[in-house]
Amino acid sequence: MKMNNRLLRRIVLAISYLSLSCSAFVNTACFSDTCIPSTAIPHQPQSLKRNSSPVLVTNLPIVPARAFQYQSSTQLNLSLLPSGGMSDVVPQLFSYTGDVPIVLSIGLNLALFTALKSKLNSMLTPSGYWHAFALGCGLWTTLGWRGWTVCVAYLFLGQAVTKVKFAEKEKAGIAESRGGRRGPENVWGSAATGLMCAFAASQGKSFLGIGQDLYILAYVASLATKLSDTFASEIGKAFGKTTFLITNLKRVPPGTEGAISAEGTVAALVGGALLSSYALAIGMITSPQLMVAAVSAFLATNAESWIGATLQEKEGFEWMSNEVVNFINTLIGASLALAGGKFILNM
Repeated sequence: MKMNNRLLRRIVLAISYLSLSCSAFVNTACFSDTCIPSTAIPHQPQSLKRNSSPVLVTNLPIVPARAFQYQSSTQLNLSLLPSGGMSDVVPQLFSYTGDVPIVLSIGLNLALFTALKSKLNSMLTPSGYWHAFALGCGLWTTLGWRGWTVCVAYLFLGQAVTKVKFAEKEKAGIAESRGGRRGPENVWGSAATGLMCAFAASQGKSFLGIGQDLYILAYVASLATKLSDTFASEIGKAFGKTTFLITNLKRVPPGTEGAISAEGTVAALVGGALLSSYALAIGMITSPQLMVAAVSAFLATNAESWIGATLQEKEGFEWMSNEVVNFINTLIGASLALAGGKFILNM
């Protein structure tokens, strides 16, 4: 019994000490002049000033969250419903800054996907269609019509180049499966990085210490990277006269993982620059940013070829499917664009 009482006293003392320590931390970190203005808590007790000893204070006023000057840069910043009246719906729906209410984004995407269903069905599998719809809703909500159309431009340009000499590629066994139609794995392998960048860009001027403009640049670069890769692969398979393995420059058959050709390399430059130029035309990025996005896309495409040659389809890396490599590819492109924007353009 004595042992239990002694243990109980120690627990009480420990809790008391912990409470006092927490009070001291709150006194220093949360009630400093940098966190709460002097007017936020009327008649602020002397005991709550910085560097004072923690004491028990009662009858303190309740401070609403809006009284705090500091706001976390990791807060969720997405709107569910539109604000205002019917006259405000169109301006919100076609906002240049994004942050489109989710309900409006879903409604508009439903209308657009329905109108384009016959065309999209030739480009996407049935499940790919609905995954693309979800992606479209996310992009319109976060980046608005400009971010949405950049992704659509990638889809249409990528599909167009896939169809170049498709019959010949199919006969040679190096054409895309399912007649070139994209499934869910293709949708997310190509655009998951872009959607993450779009979400981060929608969180305000800065998110996790990175500026909004940098996230937008990374978004454009991620899709430019994927289009660059698609151009390189499809044009290389269609027109490449001589293909080499990127790791040792030995000649390999067209369609080999990690193979490069002069024709495909030029096509990679064109593909990345093409999508970046569209983003420039609609005002998403500037001319210097276009150069960063295009170069990042080209470098990432070559990195993807190296990954394909050294890791893909190798023992121990069976999990590294083409879609996984595509995701890594776009992640590299976005990361290079972030670094280029930060350290070259001083964004």
